[in-house]
Amino acid sequence: MHVVVIGAGIVGVCTAYALRQQGFQVTVVERNPGAAQGASFANAGVLAPAYASPWAQPGMPTRVLQYLFSRHAPLVLRPTLRPATLGWLARWLGECRAKRYVQNKERMYRLAVYSRIVLHEVRDRHVIDFEQGSGYLQLFRSQREFERAAPARAWLSEAGVPFRELTPAQARELEPALVQGAPLAAAVHLPDDETGNCAYFARRLRDVLARDGVEFRFDTTALRLVPGAQGIERLDTDDGPLAADAYVVAAGVESAALLRTAGIRVPLIPVLGYSLTAQIARHEYAPFMSFMDETYKVAVTRMGNRLRVAGTAEIGPRRPRLRESALRTLRKVASDWFPSAASFVNARAWVGARPMLPDGPPLLGATPIPNLYLNVGHGGSGWLLACGSARAVADVVAGRKPEIELAGLTLDRYARGAKA
Repeated sequence: MHVVVIGAGIVGVCTAYALRQQGFQVTVVERNPGAAQGASFANAGVLAPAYASPWAQPGMPTRVLQYLFSRHAPLVLRPTLRPATLGWLARWLGECRAKRYVQNKERMYRLAVYSRIVLHEVRDRHVIDFEQGSGYLQLFRSQREFERAAPARAWLSEAGVPFRELTPAQARELEPALVQGAPLAAAVHLPDDETGNCAYFARRLRDVLARDGVEFRFDTTALRLVPGAQGIERLDTDDGPLAADAYVVAAGVESAALLRTAGIRVPLIPVLGYSLTAQIARHEYAPFMSFMDETYKVAVTRMGNRLRVAGTAEIGPRRPRLRESALRTLRKVASDWFPSAASFVNARAWVGARPMLPDGPPLLGATPIPNLYLNVGHGGSGWLLACGSARAVADVVAGRKPEIELAGLTLDRYARGAKA
């Protein structure tokens, strides 16, 4: 059986791997010249199941309004009259209720825990080094912020996630590189959470797949899915038609437009994220752990001899464009905590478009079209959820029962508007 995977980001490459492991002939179509060149290229690299949460949560609409007047806002809303964005925002507001938040977080956490298990299996089987690190530290600049995060810590306790609340002195003892002058009221240490270079992992896995006979068609844009009597008949690309027995859409932000050509609509929009990657200049001042500044929602991740500083979410623009105000926030956070570690002014800047659904969890598995499958909408958690999503989708394609319960992770949750 021949399966075409559309997209060679971290989700697409992992999907191709999971399908190949089940014995399928696999072809991957990717518009970029290589793997992991979109949202997978320079993300934060965080592999923290405990941190997997939907943006739609109680109190978030109020905070978004407050961010409009903030110089260093972690979330930026750019006004737009595009129907898709307005419709997405309306759905998102409806998901910002406590009951919906708990339900969506459970779905994401369930998938995240499973995905980390699968990631470890793949890593160990192929001895893939992707600059992985262990341990994650949440930093709170004020006591008020720490208290506001109490429900999140209560959830960690209920879920049995190991964590430890730290005083500023304890946090600096755990990571001496934290500068003394920065405002720090409290911290939370998550010892089991991890980090790693997403793009490195995707490219190593691509090499494994190429040796195993998977065909990659780079510099090839998927134009439309052409339905026939028995399902999708072919995929039209700018390099000609491509026919297969089944098709998996894992094309990131391009997925929504491609699915519309098959008559399927999903409420998916691009949300821009930014990062800086700086070469470490003075190792004695650089952290070995990874951090999240909870005030600005900026992550600082150690990747070998570099520091990756990532954060800021921007809703509205359709195409990635570097925005100086977002980069200024990243430089501020990195310089506040590790001013002597690297030259953040000279760091390499990046912006990528993340495929975001209004409720948070991705869409996996079957569609109303018999041979068309989804692996889309992972938002900012694509790296964390990729391996588990891929194996679950491959199981569905193979007609097997997935190892993880997919309730709430399929197109059924958008059933009313799923078919155009």
